[in-house]
Amino acid sequence: MIVFIDESGDSGLKLEHGSSKYFTIALVAFEDDEEAIACDQRICLLKRELGWSGNSEFHFNKNSIRVRKIFLEAVLPYDFFYYGVVINKDPQKLYGPGFRNKKSFYKYACSLVFENAKEKMINATVVIDESGSSEFRAELAKYLKQKTVSGAIKKVKMQNSAKNNLLQLADYVVGAINRSMKAEKKENDEPRKILAAREIYVQIWPK
Repeated sequence: MIVFIDESGDSGLKLEHGSSKYFTIALVAFEDDEEAIACDQRICLLKRELGWSGNSEFHFNKNSIRVRKIFLEAVLPYDFFYYGVVINKDPQKLYGPGFRNKKSFYKYACSLVFENAKEKMINATVVIDESGSSEFRAELAKYLKQKTVSGAIKKVKMQNSAKNNLLQLADYVVGAINRSMKAEKKENDEPRKILAAREIYVQIWPK
């Protein structure tokens, strides 16, 4: 099993000063290595179909609505699944000194998503985007080494998403989840609806 992790948003609680309303983490997994390779190859081919160079990177927040739809429809036939956790940073709901500490915040987010996915985690290689938040990477790696059940995680690797198509898939999944939380526009739901067949569980915390 190979697992890809990405996050969207930040740990800041000062929403009035530009912090994101939500922090979202997604865990995207392939149980079959050959299926992961096939999906990776399809993403490579899609870049050529779009006239992009092989070094181009799919990035949910930077790509157009048209490209998002094309990408999601291209990867949907491949056999992967995902879990997500959305932390709602509304000060009316999220309080306590622990959440004002980045390490505590990230550690809690990591614990939620892996707790939800623990029944699926068997001898997994976990790949984390090294270009993401350094605090998030550190806390996730620490959590995986200390807290996961023996036999669940075989290896933890850091890779650059620009060079890993399946980390780009994780970016799209976490972007789709995060965008669906913005209910003011109907089209914000569309990317996640396309992925509905691959979603196992997305937890919104606190309720």
